[in-house]
Amino acid sequence: MPELPEVETTVRGLARFLEGATLSRVTTHRADLRRPFPPGLVQVLTGARVTGLDRRAKYGLVHTDRAQTMVFHLGMSGRWRIEPETIGKHDHLVLETSAGHRLSLCDPRRFGSVDLVDTGGLALWPPFAAMGPEPLSDGLTAAHLAKALAGRIAAIKLMLLDQRVVAGLGNIYVCEALYRARIHPEKAAGRVSRAALERLVPAIRAVLTEAIAAGGSTLRDYAQPDGQLGYFAKAFDVYDREGQPCRSCSAPLRRIAQGGRSTWFCARCQR
Repeated sequence: MPELPEVETTVRGLARFLEGATLSRVTTHRADLRRPFPPGLVQVLTGARVTGLDRRAKYGLVHTDRAQTMVFHLGMSGRWRIEPETIGKHDHLVLETSAGHRLSLCDPRRFGSVDLVDTGGLALWPPFAAMGPEPLSDGLTAAHLAKALAGRIAAIKLMLLDQRVVAGLGNIYVCEALYRARIHPEKAAGRVSRAALERLVPAIRAVLTEAIAAGGSTLRDYAQPDGQLGYFAKAFDVYDREGQPCRSCSAPLRRIAQGGRSTWFCARCQR
């Protein structure tokens, strides 16, 4: 599933073609993805000018001059294609601009979504209303984590995946950040020391920043809008490296299951 760096890379790629552009034609090639396209999507977007693009957690935001924002989620296999030579059976939403550019939302497994939300009410939109701070924002601090995790017996790995604690963190980058911060993924969240949380915050930021610079991590279906692959997977310290030597101590890395997902870590370095 595309995570925060992949969505951020996607939004930046789209901005080069959409920011300030007028949408001259909008077409949908089926009625739904994970859920139906919003009523009036084509009518609202056709003729609209894109005033800006943003990201919130793992959602991309396309703001328009009609006080409506198109909110998209890439699901498991979604990606935007820029200037596709042909429109295929998995290109379910196509945007064309007055400058002659064409962009298509390709989602073979159709676990993604597209919504229209009043721009002024985005913060109160149900998926966003209870979200925690963005991990790259000033809102993510050791103090915030200490308060959010106080008394919690759930594993720190699972708590960091809770969007109410931190918005947008996913399995790959939580594994990597916990390794850098030397925190055992099974440790009770409420028992993680303040010193460890002080290490964790910059570790989260560093992992995400490096992944964005590398274009994300290409796993299965993900690619950037221009078709380029993300290369951060080559820099993984622990993710998907079970049995391989730890880069710090050479101990074999371990994999366990937590909350239905795999976790990779070094039992010697992470305590």
